[in-house]
Amino acid sequence: MNTRTLPPGALIPADIEAALSELIALRDEMITAACDAPILAEHVHQSYTESAHNLLNYLALRRHDIRPLQARLARLGLSSLGRSEAYILVAITTLIEILQKLSGSKNAPPPYEPLGMDRGEQLLHEHTEALFGATPVGRGVRIMVTMPSEAAQDYSLVHDLLAAGMDSMRINCAHDDAKTWQQMIEHARRAEKALGKPCRVMMDLAGPKLRTGQINAGPAVIRVKPTRDDFGRAVKPARLWLTARENPQAPPTQADASLPVAADWLSNLQPHTQIILHDARGSKRQIEIVDISREGCWGELYKTAYLTPNTALSIKDRKGRKRETRIAPFPAQEQAIKLVEGDVLILTKDQHTGHPATYDSFGEVLTPASIGCTLPEIFEDVRAGEPVWFDDGKIGGIIDSVQSETLRIRITHAPGGGKLKSDKGINFPDSHLRLDALTPHDIEALAFAAEHADVVEFSFVNTADDVRTLLHHIDRLNAHELGVVLKIETRRGFENLPALLFAGMNLPRFGVMIARGDLAVESGFERLAELQEEILCLCEAAHVPVIWATQVLETLAKKGAPSRAEITDAAMGVRAECVMLNKGPHILKAVHTLHDLLARMQAHHSKKRDLLRKLQVAQQPTLAASCPE
Repeated sequence: MNTRTLPPGALIPADIEAALSELIALRDEMITAACDAPILAEHVHQSYTESAHNLLNYLALRRHDIRPLQARLARLGLSSLGRSEAYILVAITTLIEILQKLSGSKNAPPPYEPLGMDRGEQLLHEHTEALFGATPVGRGVRIMVTMPSEAAQDYSLVHDLLAAGMDSMRINCAHDDAKTWQQMIEHARRAEKALGKPCRVMMDLAGPKLRTGQINAGPAVIRVKPTRDDFGRAVKPARLWLTARENPQAPPTQADASLPVAADWLSNLQPHTQIILHDARGSKRQIEIVDISREGCWGELYKTAYLTPNTALSIKDRKGRKRETRIAPFPAQEQAIKLVEGDVLILTKDQHTGHPATYDSFGEVLTPASIGCTLPEIFEDVRAGEPVWFDDGKIGGIIDSVQSETLRIRITHAPGGGKLKSDKGINFPDSHLRLDALTPHDIEALAFAAEHADVVEFSFVNTADDVRTLLHHIDRLNAHELGVVLKIETRRGFENLPALLFAGMNLPRFGVMIARGDLAVESGFERLAELQEEILCLCEAAHVPVIWATQVLETLAKKGAPSRAEITDAAMGVRAECVMLNKGPHILKAVHTLHDLLARMQAHHSKKRDLLRKLQVAQQPTLAASCPE
């Protein structure tokens, strides 16, 4: 039949033959790739043998641009392979069989038994439960929460987080110490028993994190100010926490300043007591006491004040007598280095002498700003002309020159001016840094995790050799039941992801984290969505569970109200097996919100597949039905 005479919507034989030919060629290549690859039983844990072969099949497919084939299959009303990562070879085989029937071909597919859709989903489910434990009730995606330091002292915080929906506690080993970690874990185990709900303990190894060094301290002065509206009117006072200097207590909630004062003077305070002071400028200010507790008192201030050690605070006691105390010494405030585009920043090997730029009376720079870095060995690996980023990409520059002790950096990115502080991340995305995958601190933390944790998260992993180094230490510690999560947060780590996946398949409990903070800085913010997509696809093909991490509901956790964009971002976390929240004053609210959001979204999405659940809006009368005849 002439194709020009076919009725609209009829299948075109030429399209069928072309698609069939291309699919057979792809299938042959995929089978060959899996058969030729040196994946032996001793190189992959038995629970990942099928997954390793499926990943090889998928990698062979993704070496081609199959978008024209996908369009042809869609025109034929067939699957376009866009949702078949977990069982790619059987999806190809099924399409071949359908097209052979449509074309009348008698050729049988080669005798090869790939895993099917049900088996692919089963493997991912089994690997997810091995890493994270049983699926939580009412929600398929787990919630991981980073513990603040206060979790070591506050059992109720851990209890309430677990009750709200937390499934895994994440301990960042870059902070605190073994004693603090132990207290956090004890609280988790206690909460498990109290609630009858499991909680996995995940310990994040810090890795060779390159950070800024210390900046010379500024003056010991605290600036406190109320919140003002657009007309300059104070609409919310500054909140001051007054505590006994003999036994200072941390403020129970967020405070604009914490002031240590004499305990006997503090005992005279009552609600509505007026405290009079003259600040560092000599300006008279008044603090009103609004709440009294055993640990301290809350005061409110409606005018900006600059407070220093020895600032005198005076009140009148119940008998009208004047009583005075002075603010006890407190640490000098950390300075920040102000940078604008065009400025020069000197990066040094000395971690302890950072300082802002100095200027003459005409505003000309006398000495440029300087700051140290925590890993001076990188000076051997960086070159002039390479980019450098600070503080998660907020400030960026280009290396002008490299000296034995310093790097001269020209700032090229600091929108509106930036402030660089100590202990902020540094990234050299185009530099090949030769850093050990595990630091001595990591090895100590790993030994602790081997005894107390369920999973370790491996930061800044770049190569399969890095993974093998970690596996060596796990074997040395006889910690074979310890789960491992590889954090993909560098460009090299992403580029080597297939090799990392195969190396990780040596373990029965294995996962991947999309650490979007450093990954965005390393690869460019504009590429982050693309990289997320590729990581999700490769991990699904390998049946490896994924953690969706960094800045999820961050505004909600820190400020108490989410942005619209981050709600949408969090909702897309349903495509992963776990979503990570970072700490913040409103973290409990963030967990409640995320639990509800993920439970709702799982009715609409399963990995990459849209689920066509019944829609209530579709039950409304249509326009045609509601129009009068």
